[in-house]
Order: sequence, then C-alpha cells, then structure tokens
Amino acid sequence: MASTSLFRLATRAVRPSSFVRASQLPRSASRVQTPVALAINRPGFSTTSIRRSGQHDDETYEEFSARFEKEFDGVQDVFELQRNLNNCFAYDLVPSVEVLTAALKAARRVNDFPTAVRIFEGVKAKVENQEQYEQYLKALDTLRQELGVALREELYPSEQ
Repeated sequence: MASTSLFRLATRAVRPSSFVRASQLPRSASRVQTPVALAINRPGFSTTSIRRSGQHDDETYEEFSARFEKEFDGVQDVFELQRNLNNCFAYDLVPSVEVLTAALKAARRVNDFPTAVRIFEGVKAKVENQEQYEQYLKALDTLRQELGVALREELYPSEQ
C-alpha cells in the first residue's frame, strides 16, 4: 500500500506544463533546428574547455629537448611515461639522444620493460633510414646494456 502512495506522490510532482511536446515546437521550413547543447554554445559531452597554449609554437629543437628531458625526469608512473612518450613522438622530428636517455631511465624507474622496448620501435619508425637508426642504437648501446633493454629484433628475430 505504501509503494502505491509513493508512486502517486511521484506522479503528482511531475507537472505536464513543464514538458514541451514536439507538436508544440515552432517549425520553420527554412531553418534547421540545432541540438540544445549547440544552441547555447556548450560542448555536448565534456564540460572542460579546450586549452591551446601558444608557448610551444616557435620552440627550437634544444628547447624541445630540454622540456622533454625535464618531463621524463619527473615521471612517477607508467601512465605519465606513456603520455609523455606519445607527446614527444607526436612531433615531426626524432627526439634527441638525451631525451631518449631520460625516457629509458624513466621506464626503468617505473619498472616498465615493454615501454622501454617500444621506445626503440618508435625511434625506428621516426628515422628516415636504417643508418640513422644504427647511429641511435650506437649512441644508446651502453645505457641499453646497463638497463637490460632488449630490442624487438633481438626478442623476435624470425619476424624480420
């Protein structure tokens, strides 16, 4: 009995005048109706605004390297490491050896072996030719041996 009285109370609280029926909306043949989120100039799914800072527009390669070295030095978890790697490799350039060194040390610090291997795969994808890749491998060889990071070519020799 109590549940039916609650239902009656709930239905009485709803006022039919507050609803707008589709037949009551004004229709115009020359005008397309926009969704409410767009009509009031708000995003439909997110309430955060897009932030575009212009501080990296005219950044030199040295400033880029210094910025990402600093970011990789402050990495404390795998998510942060992978986010920084995605941001670093998104640019139309190959990161410097110093940036890759900081990234490899960060991967070791958060104990993420797969990401360390993927760093070398990213370098291989970004360089223009095999010679450049070999130069990066030569420059990072001592660190790679120290950290125990294998290359994909070493892990899966039959896939080449």
